[in-house]
This record gives sequence, structure tokens and C-alpha cells, in this order.
Amino acid sequence: MAVRVSALMGMDVFTDTAKFVGKVYDIIIDLQKGEVTRLTLEPIKVANKDDARRIFKEKTILYKSVKAVEKIVIVSAIQPVDTEPVEEEAPKEPEKPFQHYSYKYRR
Repeated sequence: MAVRVSALMGMDVFTDTAKFVGKVYDIIIDLQKGEVTRLTLEPIKVANKDDARRIFKEKTILYKSVKAVEKIVIVSAIQPVDTEPVEEEAPKEPEKPFQHYSYKYRR
């Protein structure tokens, strides 16, 4: 399936069971692989990382689940499990309490 990326913008998105999902707002491209990875259904404009992750999971569609593109986009009703790694913050090690010590200078 070969389609210009610019042609995807604004297309209606339906599931294969004819349920309207939304309109393509933006396209996320993996430049290293040279392929489309996700379609967004709304702008991702948020103030913090948690909101961005939530919107990224809820309001984007994996391009792997796209079945057909012509005048509309048809996606699988059940999306495959997301296998792309999402950047997770490494768990912070608990801070060690400051240990007091005494030191006397002797000559």
C-alpha cells in the first residue's frame, strides 16, 4: 500500500467493524527506518510527560493496525499489543542519608 503521507492528513478513520474513530491529525514517522509508525487523532499539546503518554496511548493508532487506505483509513478493531519501547524513567535510587562523621586534625 503506497500513499503519500500528505494525503493521509484529514482522512476519516474507521474500524473494520464500521465504527468511526476520528480524523488523522498528524503522522509520526520513524526517520531511521523510513516508515510511518503512528497516526494521531488529535494534537499532542500538553504540559507534562504523564499527559503526553496518556494522550499518546489513547489518541494514536499504530500504523501496523491499518488495513486499507483509499478515501478513508480502515484499522483493525482490536489493536495489536504495542511492541515499541516507550521511554520509561529509570527508578530513582533512594538517597542515602548523610552520615555525620568527626575528624580531628592531629600534628
